Amino acid sequence: MAPVPPGVRFLASFNREQWYKAFTFALTFLLYTSFHLSRKPISIVKSELHKNCSLVMELSTESGNGQQPGHHPATCSWKPFDRSNYKQLLGAMDYSFLCAYAIGMYLSGIIGERLPIRLYLTVGMLASGLFTSLFGLGYIYDIHNLGFYIFVQVVNGLVQTTGWPSVVTCIGNWFGKGRRGLIMGLWNSHTSVGNILGSLIAGYYVSSNWGLSFIIPGVIIAAMGIVCFFFLIEHPNDLKTACAQTSAPSNQKRSGENGHKDLYLHYKQGAKTQSWDTELLLGQESIGVCVPVQQVVVVKSEAEPSAISFMGALRIPGVVEFSLCLLFAKLVSYTFLFWLPLYITKAARLDAKKAGDLSTLFDVGGIVGGVLAGVISDKLGKRATTCAIMLLLAAPTLYGFSMMSQFGFGPTIAMLLVCGGLVNGPYALITTAVSADLGTHKSLKGNARALSTVTAIIDGTGSVGAAIGPLLAGLLSSGGWNRVFYMLMTADFFALLLLLRLVMKEFRSNKNRTGVAVEFKEH
Repeated sequence: MAPVPPGVRFLASFNREQWYKAFTFALTFLLYTSFHLSRKPISIVKSELHKNCSLVMELSTESGNGQQPGHHPATCSWKPFDRSNYKQLLGAMDYSFLCAYAIGMYLSGIIGERLPIRLYLTVGMLASGLFTSLFGLGYIYDIHNLGFYIFVQVVNGLVQTTGWPSVVTCIGNWFGKGRRGLIMGLWNSHTSVGNILGSLIAGYYVSSNWGLSFIIPGVIIAAMGIVCFFFLIEHPNDLKTACAQTSAPSNQKRSGENGHKDLYLHYKQGAKTQSWDTELLLGQESIGVCVPVQQVVVVKSEAEPSAISFMGALRIPGVVEFSLCLLFAKLVSYTFLFWLPLYITKAARLDAKKAGDLSTLFDVGGIVGGVLAGVISDKLGKRATTCAIMLLLAAPTLYGFSMMSQFGFGPTIAMLLVCGGLVNGPYALITTAVSADLGTHKSLKGNARALSTVTAIIDGTGSVGAAIGPLLAGLLSSGGWNRVFYMLMTADFFALLLLLRLVMKEFRSNKNRTGVAVEFKEH
């Protein structure tokens, strides 16, 4: 007999639940990748909406190409961004999206807990695809009304809030606390992967037809919404229910042939479960109670808990501190997300495509930083301390990054990677592993329905900073980019300051269990 290949042996070692875990991990990864893929184009297209006109004129003369439709003949920029206050106008577009996103996020978690996640997420992704594409249609139909672009950004910001609470709740349902930092760190790389893919897609079309820089990502996120509708499994118990419903007809047929119409129900006795979800008996080999019924009956061991209130979520220890810390951490991250390509264009004197390609290195560093933050926090059992160390190291790195125009190409690449890791590491850890930890905190007494609300509060507060950062960058950059970097370093300092109480608590704690985050005591 031929030996079994090692790869086949490895695959055979997984049971069905592990396969579905891997499938859910991959699917939710791709779903949220498409969200960030659709957000990135605006940062790439900015340098096309307001160009370096002297360079454009030279290239146009050499190639013999005429002006593109909608470009002002004197400034070569796309109206209404041909004005001297173009940075403020571009900042207003960012602010419109992010402000709507921040407001909507507080509501999204509460709504998401009361609706089926699969349907809620599907509708949000289809709507996101529509409005992302609508922005690109402004180029196709030669629209130059600032109000049109602001409206599209506001509505898109609202519908995109369906994404984060939904996918975090889903992944939290499938994975426990063991190695949560590592798992969430790997999973959260979807943010950077989406940014990279969005940069590459937008950069490919930006010089020839920037409308397609939005339309293609819009089509992708809408297509992923359809995939979500057909394949997303919200909770392991949903799989058990589906299997029970599928096997019920065959069981009834088999019972009819034997003159029996019995189904088995199974429930645990003498032990309290941490979740109100029901466990159904699948298979006749289990020990159960025979009940003469013809349909599957769900037996609950305890009453279904109600969804947690907004104030109840705020009272969970650690939620307020991490939420405020994320406000400043996300301010820094999203300022880079929306303004880095334009800064590289001005500082390094590169065209929009090359600047967009170079900015992807920041996101590559973010992937590494997110994974490292998860691994280190698992090993130490100290989430707040891990974030604080990375925030402390980020400040001097930001100062060095402000001197980028004086570096050569090699040091610039290294600085982009390091800065991306230190800026995105704490942001990634707080929005994933920390949110999941707090959403399943022991004070909730097993109420798994709090996870979506806690996640929305933390990310919603962070999104306030995400809205403020790009707006301030647009205002401050008119007086020089150094002012922007001083603002970023100040925000980094405040983020660190807000974690100090939790860091001191972690150091005083004796619960240094490997792979499990330290539980914060009640206030």
